Amino acid sequence: MPFVSRIQRQSDYSLFSPSTPIVIDNGASYFRIGWAGETDPRVVFRNIVQRPRHKTTGETVTIVGDHDPTLLKYFDCTRSGPRSAFDSNVVYQFEIMEYILDFGFDRLGANDSQIDHPILVTECVCNPVHSRSKMAELLFETYGVPSIAYGVDAAFSYKYNQQHGVCAQDGLAICPGFCTTHVIPFIDGEPVYKGCCRTNIGGFHISDYLKQLLSLKYPHHLARFTWEKVEDLKMEHCYISQDYGSEARLFQKGAKEAEEKTRCWQLPWIPPPTEEPPSEEEIARKAAIKEKQGQRLREMAEAKRSSRINELENELHGLEFLLKQLEQVEEVNIPSFLSETGYVSKQEIEAALMKVTQSLRKAKGEPKGEQAEMEEKNDPAINEKFHLINIPDNMLSAEQLKEKRKQLFLKSTTEGRQRAKQKRHEEELERERKNQEDEVKRLENPELYLEQLHAKYKGLFEKVEQRKRLKINGGHTNGNNVSGGVGRGERLNAAQRERMRLLTTAIFDRGKGEDTFGARDEDWQLYKLMSKDNDDEDDGPDEDESELARLSSRLQEVDPTFVPKSEVGTLQTAEVPRFRPLTKEDFQIVLGVERFRCPEILFRPNWIGIDQAGLDEMAGVSIRRLPSRDQELEEKLTSSVLITGGSSLFPGINERLEAGIRMIRPCGSPIKVVKALDPILDAWRGASAYAASSQFLTQTFSKADYYEKGEDWLRGYQVQYTL
Repeated sequence: MPFVSRIQRQSDYSLFSPSTPIVIDNGASYFRIGWAGETDPRVVFRNIVQRPRHKTTGETVTIVGDHDPTLLKYFDCTRSGPRSAFDSNVVYQFEIMEYILDFGFDRLGANDSQIDHPILVTECVCNPVHSRSKMAELLFETYGVPSIAYGVDAAFSYKYNQQHGVCAQDGLAICPGFCTTHVIPFIDGEPVYKGCCRTNIGGFHISDYLKQLLSLKYPHHLARFTWEKVEDLKMEHCYISQDYGSEARLFQKGAKEAEEKTRCWQLPWIPPPTEEPPSEEEIARKAAIKEKQGQRLREMAEAKRSSRINELENELHGLEFLLKQLEQVEEVNIPSFLSETGYVSKQEIEAALMKVTQSLRKAKGEPKGEQAEMEEKNDPAINEKFHLINIPDNMLSAEQLKEKRKQLFLKSTTEGRQRAKQKRHEEELERERKNQEDEVKRLENPELYLEQLHAKYKGLFEKVEQRKRLKINGGHTNGNNVSGGVGRGERLNAAQRERMRLLTTAIFDRGKGEDTFGARDEDWQLYKLMSKDNDDEDDGPDEDESELARLSSRLQEVDPTFVPKSEVGTLQTAEVPRFRPLTKEDFQIVLGVERFRCPEILFRPNWIGIDQAGLDEMAGVSIRRLPSRDQELEEKLTSSVLITGGSSLFPGINERLEAGIRMIRPCGSPIKVVKALDPILDAWRGASAYAASSQFLTQTFSKADYYEKGEDWLRGYQVQYTL
């Protein structure tokens, strides 16, 4: 099974004797493995596993820990995300743990599956016996290790710093880790597990909280907030505030100190190219090209129009010649003559002639004369087209009755269209007449004419607005002569009152006996009256609105300073949002209150829904849990508080923790909080130094011991940290 990783494989595995222990710091965030007695681990990688398929071959590969992001374009990672062997800080997925151990031993240089070196594995405080036994079975059965020892990572870190004079034999070890935070009291150099305290808060929750805040603040850059990048932002910019309330007020007021504490992350951004305005020569050249193209289009249109006119003239001459020939033919011979031409009757030829004549006039751009309009109205082809209309129903068959109804509908539609066309023509003539009269008045006295036009427009506008208010809310206003919030439901005109009466009557009568509505023609008339669309007020703009539109158009022509008021009777169109070009500031991620708000959950876990104690409260809880309450011992513990773990790297955590512990201790109690030399690697270095001692093998247990004493024996197994 191939591994994908950038970590180089060690080549000196065979140089170490079988008695040299292998030290493993199995943390929830990182996996560290190396040789006992060395100062740094040989292999360090993230404690996660991903098993995607190759897009081409379909082979399943195992990606352990850190990997090259450029390789992911060759793998399908949609169905296989990163997985951890931990639940909180306890190992429970031993299938994933096997992949991690395989990879760790392989990178350390092991050539086969048998590991003939003693193993020291770190674990969390009070690790469940089930997790211990499964880990022991995995190491004994799969890798054949000779012996195993378990130790607490925070205890190894405390002992390592004690050896370097950072902390005393009696003290507290506070370890804010990746998923949990532990407080362990030490008395005479040994941990007292009965006084331990744990809170399910750690660096994972801080990163997740920061990612949520940034995603809500910048929803357009969600793809940028990867877990790795958020981790980098957390470790680089976050800090612990000494007083969260005062720090938040600084940012709320926008003080200068807040601006100095704000950090900005600039995302990749390429400025759009600036387009220079075209020169006069370029404008002239484009205008010439446009004019040339327009001239070409006009010539093509004129050629097409000429061709069309020639075709229509030839067709017109042919029809006229056919009518002249038809006049010379006897009536008996007319059917045989027409059969050769493709026409059925003389009326059809005359209708075609009239149609061609109208098309020719339209092509030449000639207006229709009155005679042509009268001929169009009295077109015999129309009567021939609707020949069933004047025939009684009792003389028609079922198919002919159906055709007659269809002809009635088509004829009424055609006549309605003609009436609407005639009405538009008359309105246009009336508008032209009024404009001519207005022009005469304007030429006689321009100033008086303009004044009268403005007054007429103002009065008509107020009239239409008043009617609009009455139509919307029944005349109710809000005291400022503005339409109030009564709504359309308060309108009580005659049409709606009649409609409501009819609806109420119909509903009341329904259910009394047999429902016979629709059996009579009068019922359908009632249905029309009850219809919502029967309201004449909503049909469209009335005469006043049309006149107002004409006056507005006229004022725009004669008065350049005139600004028309909002159109009435039509809905206000929403303003189209203007899209501005993206700038450099749109690609900036600003970290302000997020810098200290996210790490604050170490002291206030209830902010993210974890109802547990913070770091400072945990110290007091741990002291109170000690079997013996001695004032002198408590002062020794608080005077040597060591903080270790990855989440202890935030600036200001020592001062904040010291202030928090001082609030829960008696006045004058000695309190000293120190940070580990290296909060991340001190646990492995302490375990390495412990495994390098000559008494280490006395703290291990072999496969035979495990199977002889059983799983329950591991429940009370503890190493002695002072050798």
